[in-house]
Amino acid sequence: MAPLWPLRLLSSSSRVCLPSSFLLHRACSLRPRVGRDVLLRCFCTADQQKKQKKKLVFLGTPEVAADMLDALLDAAQAESASFEIGAIVTQPPSVKGRGRKQIMPSAVAERALARNFPASLIWSPDKASEEGFLADLKSLGPDLCVTAAYGNYLPSRFLAIPPCGTVNVHPSLLPLYRGAAPVQRALLDGVKETGVSVAYTVRAMDSGPIIASGHMDVDPDIKVGKVVNFSTGTELLLQELPSILDGSAADKAIEQDSSLASMAPKVTVEEALLSFKEPALTLHNKVRAFSEWPGAKGRFYLQASDGKSKVIDLKIVTTRVKPPAAIREADGVVQLIDNALVVPCGERSALHILELQPPGKKIMGARDFCNGLRGHQILIEDTVESLTH
Repeated sequence: MAPLWPLRLLSSSSRVCLPSSFLLHRACSLRPRVGRDVLLRCFCTADQQKKQKKKLVFLGTPEVAADMLDALLDAAQAESASFEIGAIVTQPPSVKGRGRKQIMPSAVAERALARNFPASLIWSPDKASEEGFLADLKSLGPDLCVTAAYGNYLPSRFLAIPPCGTVNVHPSLLPLYRGAAPVQRALLDGVKETGVSVAYTVRAMDSGPIIASGHMDVDPDIKVGKVVNFSTGTELLLQELPSILDGSAADKAIEQDSSLASMAPKVTVEEALLSFKEPALTLHNKVRAFSEWPGAKGRFYLQASDGKSKVIDLKIVTTRVKPPAAIREADGVVQLIDNALVVPCGERSALHILELQPPGKKIMGARDFCNGLRGHQILIEDTVESLTH
């Protein structure tokens, strides 16, 4: 039997080039199967090696998802990368501006184009159940799909396409806060800890087995924009991708305990309207949770010296909750104390408004707002009702 040293010399990691006649001679002198393997290694082109990489499709829409896409594109370009980005799926462009003629692509689409990703592989179906989209996806043949704040329901026909499954990066510690607004609902509840989960996608919303999760403490004054941070989720995803792609992640993934689940439905505009009959802490949490959209709003009354008053709806931007000792108990009038509007609230509490935005104007501090009132007194609705009866 011929010695097997040519196998090491001619392995795929070797950069040594030898005449094809020598390769053929050595291969033929080995056992048929071994000789065939040697030839396959030797004549494998760069394009064929590239095809050995797993194909990943990314689905996402907002800015936080665009940051994750950046990290995945960077990782895919590494020489040792085991995957490549085959396509990017995002929500269709939104229509804004006067006459609704301004077309705004999603943050993910913009980022992909800025990274010179082929426009023909950036897909924006209205629904993930569209026949044309599913046909294109199946034709592409992804090994894995990754979603991050995509915003569209994925049907069973979609989930059946990638052999390695579909994985979602969800900004909560599942099974807590399943749904469209996990961070907002967590802030509304005033949680002290939240996190991010990497989990398989199944038909039931956010109910798939958990591959990995990361925890983070929640500052009592932090706003939603600072909590919706997928950096931890991105790190977890990149860390777990090898096991997801080789299938071993499915074996170690932990099933969720649905008895512990809580839901996080979409936020509505009506929820963001503040009632000062509620405790200050409840209102403070609303301001934090709704700071990105739709913005918490409070109704106030500006009363002139002659007793006449007018309504003003203010967007409340930044607040704090402090002990109620600083508030005058009897009249319920909004006061300016230490650069904050101190608003009397339910359960003998006080909400301190540090920043606000009047209609048609920019965000401003509470003192700047008061300086423009020209002697008007600020009242809340309950105070006006008591004065008119």
